[in-house]
Amino acid sequence: MSATVSFPVPTPQGPRTVTVSYARVGRGEPLLLLHGIGHHRQAWDPVVDILATERDVIAVDLPGFGASPALPEGLTYDLTTTAAVFRAFCETLGLDRPHAAGNSLGGLMALELGREKIVRSVTALSPAGFWSQAERRYAFAVLLTMRRIARGMPLPLVEKLARTVVGRTALTSTIYARPGRRSPEAVVAETLALVNARGFDDTLRAGTSVLFTDDIPGIPVTVAWGTQDRLLLRRQGVRAKRMIPRSRLVRLPGCGHCPMNDDPALVARVILDGSR
Repeated sequence: MSATVSFPVPTPQGPRTVTVSYARVGRGEPLLLLHGIGHHRQAWDPVVDILATERDVIAVDLPGFGASPALPEGLTYDLTTTAAVFRAFCETLGLDRPHAAGNSLGGLMALELGREKIVRSVTALSPAGFWSQAERRYAFAVLLTMRRIARGMPLPLVEKLARTVVGRTALTSTIYARPGRRSPEAVVAETLALVNARGFDDTLRAGTSVLFTDDIPGIPVTVAWGTQDRLLLRRQGVRAKRMIPRSRLVRLPGCGHCPMNDDPALVARVILDGSR
């Protein structure tokens, strides 16, 4: 089921109304799914049906991405705001400490929700925030280049490229190790999501100084990294394990930065195992 919800989020200048678009399906304990920068909730489509057999799955368009409007004036795209927004989102939907799984930016956000004890478990797939400054600059340069190229391409060209495996590889090989597995329609939709991401620039600006430097005691944490991740290199997973020593570090063989597409069965199993 696809829906939108609006709710107040406190700021020093008073409450601001945030609107979030999400899709909800399945039965069981609630599980939030948080996508990466420039993406949208449909990034999770390859694994949603598997997860929904055991979880009440809530796949969210982050504010300023997908179908969710940008954050209102007075709220910034930082981790403090992330915690406030999703605390209010969970309260509005009646979610009592759901599980959370996130990819890239969404993985970092899921870890922040774990640190704030808003969620009961975290599965982070190639999360941001464990980079060196050189690795961060590299990742940001790649993301900016991807967006510039996408914004410069007319829609008919994107649609033409998406119809072939070679074209889908050209459009998405930075984030997928197996881009041929993504459907033409999905590749067109996520290219448009990157073009139209209202929160993209502000999120990058907020991320220039972000490092995740805290342990997360008291809840299960899984960190998983694709062995073919070309955006956030897999050695960052070792840093995450050092920072969160009780976490489970999982390698995802043959998977890229967004592993949900590359091996849906494996990723779904990792998320389900991590949210027991």
